[in-house]
Amino acid sequence: MIKHILSSYLLFSVSTTALVSAEANTSVVDMSQLLQIEQLVEQISDRQVVFVGETHDRYDHHLNQLEIIRQLHQRHDRLAIGLEFFQQPFQSVLDDYVAGSIDEATMLERTEYYDRWRFDYRLYQPILRYARDNGIPLLALNIEREVTDQVSRNGLDGLSDELKQGLPDKVDESDQAYRQRLEEIFLQHPHASQQAFERFHQVQLLWDETMAENAADWLRDNPEGHMVILAGAGHVIYGSGIPQRLQRRLPVKMATVINSDAANGLDPSLADFVILSTPQSLPASGKMGVILDTQVSPPRITGFSDTSDARTAGMRKKDQIISIDGQPISSFGDIRIALMNKTVGERVTIEVERKKLFSGSKQLSFNVKLE
Repeated sequence: MIKHILSSYLLFSVSTTALVSAEANTSVVDMSQLLQIEQLVEQISDRQVVFVGETHDRYDHHLNQLEIIRQLHQRHDRLAIGLEFFQQPFQSVLDDYVAGSIDEATMLERTEYYDRWRFDYRLYQPILRYARDNGIPLLALNIEREVTDQVSRNGLDGLSDELKQGLPDKVDESDQAYRQRLEEIFLQHPHASQQAFERFHQVQLLWDETMAENAADWLRDNPEGHMVILAGAGHVIYGSGIPQRLQRRLPVKMATVINSDAANGLDPSLADFVILSTPQSLPASGKMGVILDTQVSPPRITGFSDTSDARTAGMRKKDQIISIDGQPISSFGDIRIALMNKTVGERVTIEVERKKLFSGSKQLSFNVKLE
């Protein structure tokens, strides 16, 4: 394996590597054609847009994305990073973060990251910190969840006039291969119905069209600029998610790079380049050892883990967590932010509000060792 920063990988060009078909479902990769990241960037540096598809919870995928961004930034002063995992109403928050006028915790709180995306932010943290340290614009590409939630329940026709104002200029449903791939996956789920699939399909189209439209808008405003777009691999493979919809709006030179485990084989039309990485794991983060009802504010304790130091310290069911190490808590997202960089075995001060029968409530403080 070729060593690359924290991950080891195999990288090859699907479009240029020798693939010899022995039969319909067999491909042979010419190992002499394997590339290093540096060679990849040399081949794609003239493309105005580079898509780098990911599996969201694979840390190695994000490390590969970061290295591609670093090397492209060395070649292009005017570089932007388009992000699937932030929604367009929060663009000004990302601008403030890159400008240094707010810190990371404030950015996560104001973008409602843990309510709207929920994957461990530490997976993306090195990328966003690199962007901030180097003044690289971060673009919130995705459509707001309020729209897709409504479409999931009632379809596009069920949207209010107000929400319709935020829709992309056009939603192209003509790609039947794209539709078929989604349908084959969706209908494997128990109790899946055709009506539910139609709405799921509409949501996917809205995601892709919105991300393409927002990327195109930035490129029109920055005709000399370059962009790296980070999104789930499903939005990039075969060029039929975001890429073709961006191309329809603005004909630009682009390249598609997929981080993949190649579980389903290698198809020459999958992407321009495929990276096969050794999985990397984030360090374990410290946890309070409590079960929470997150539908109330502040979150309320409903149970404890078997080894919970919180219970040993004296916390009880129905206690509501109101601060962690002095940081006010009103939602589950606040808890995730407060514990984001805490390690297993570290101690934190947790303040709770405990309601007392017939006598109001009182606030209590506990020193708890994280699991």
